[in-house]
Amino acid sequence: MEQNLNEFELLRRESLTKLRELGIEPYPAPLYPVNETSASIKEKFNPEKPDELSNVCIAGRIMSRRIMGAASFIELQDETGRMQVYVKRDEICPDEDKTMYNTVFKKLLDIGDIIGIKGFAFVTQTGQLSVHAKELTLLSKSLKVLPIVKEKDGEVFDAFADPELKYRQRYVDLIVNPQVRQTFIQRSQIISTMREYFNEAGCLEVETPILQGIPGGATARPFITHHNALDIPLYLRIANELYLKRLIVGGYSGVYEFAKDFRNEGMDKTHNPEFTCMEIYVAYKDYFWMMEFVEKMLEKIALRLHGTTVVTIGENQVDFKAGYRRLPILEAIKEYAGVDVKGMSQEELVETCKKLNVPFDKSMGVGKLIDAIFGEYCEKNLVQPTFVTDYPVEMSPLTKRHRNDPTLTERFELFVCGKELANAYSELNDPIDQLERFEEQASLKAGGDDEAMYIDMDFVNALEYGMPPTSGLGMGIDRLTMFMTNSPTIQDVLFFPQMRPKNI
Repeated sequence: MEQNLNEFELLRRESLTKLRELGIEPYPAPLYPVNETSASIKEKFNPEKPDELSNVCIAGRIMSRRIMGAASFIELQDETGRMQVYVKRDEICPDEDKTMYNTVFKKLLDIGDIIGIKGFAFVTQTGQLSVHAKELTLLSKSLKVLPIVKEKDGEVFDAFADPELKYRQRYVDLIVNPQVRQTFIQRSQIISTMREYFNEAGCLEVETPILQGIPGGATARPFITHHNALDIPLYLRIANELYLKRLIVGGYSGVYEFAKDFRNEGMDKTHNPEFTCMEIYVAYKDYFWMMEFVEKMLEKIALRLHGTTVVTIGENQVDFKAGYRRLPILEAIKEYAGVDVKGMSQEELVETCKKLNVPFDKSMGVGKLIDAIFGEYCEKNLVQPTFVTDYPVEMSPLTKRHRNDPTLTERFELFVCGKELANAYSELNDPIDQLERFEEQASLKAGGDDEAMYIDMDFVNALEYGMPPTSGLGMGIDRLTMFMTNSPTIQDVLFFPQMRPKNI
């Protein structure tokens, strides 16, 4: 395939050819004996004992350089930061042949090239910690021109900031915007903290199928594919809930999974069709226990990342310290919308939506109509972490009925800054009730609700063997990362968000 190369890209390819003509391989064998990073040098260097870093070997990308005759400075960037390197002609070219410096270094190397440096750490006359190069090795020639991000007096110039370009070329974004790398480091820390917390609680990490014969565990529109050998349709999972609960039936007391889920729905600042969800199920627990479990986990994550439970999210200071408000959903609607919807029929809810100017359509059942009112009037008011509890049965087809009111369920959703962060139940373990709920969902699907659940008879069969009382939780890792890193869009916390194809 032909490439449309600009003037600078053509020059770099000419440099590539000249390097090879000089006998220098621009993409040598991968082994290079790195023994320090820019961060480790800064941490270890003792001006009173400079000899302790007399045999430094680092590697990274050239981000800037100042050529000054027989001596030059370059700024080298590795995963941990940047380090100034002092390059002197007679040091890297101790013999009479000065080609490595005069031709290779000064003319054929470019910003963006990856090089290796062997030398020693020292402090320049201006007081800047640097590495004095004794040997320079080209490790990878860059054929594209990096955008140069400049900073002066705290102000950034020429930043690689266009979202369309950032998300399509994340690799460039990571090179030139170090704060982006930090976001993904924190994402990893969030997941590792959760794993530690679950493992300490005695739960087992497991894996369940991504390709499923029935897309269960949530109300969502699935992606459909076809298995050629079996000649059957398969679905990318929308949730892993029903498989994890099968494992509870099988005798595990606690299981969890960080799952890639897929939902064939719209895309916006908080939704991507492929996303990461953590689900955990613990036997002999209920949703009250799970609330406390979640509070302590989020407090632990905030402390791990920020050293405090107070986290900046947009314009809000959100406190994740355990002890969140508990607000029944019908009470929330009464408080924020000014109506009591308890016990209303579908027809009454339709009239209420009309009075409140809440958008709806004729395929919506009782559950979705209540959810629409809640979404329009209540969610935006829930800034500090709030457990919204006790959802009507129609809204919760996989949830145990409330012990004090059979028209409600033992369910909570956690809201932060007006967005749902987690969904949890005392799990429904009555197989007869579960089948009736599935059948109600099937009726909704027949009525035009393409997000309603399918009937999963194998799951009903599993429940008939007996599932112990269980509490389950689902939490979106992408949204949690958005909150904990103060990122405004889900695209900022996904390395490679879904984008419409476009030629590079």
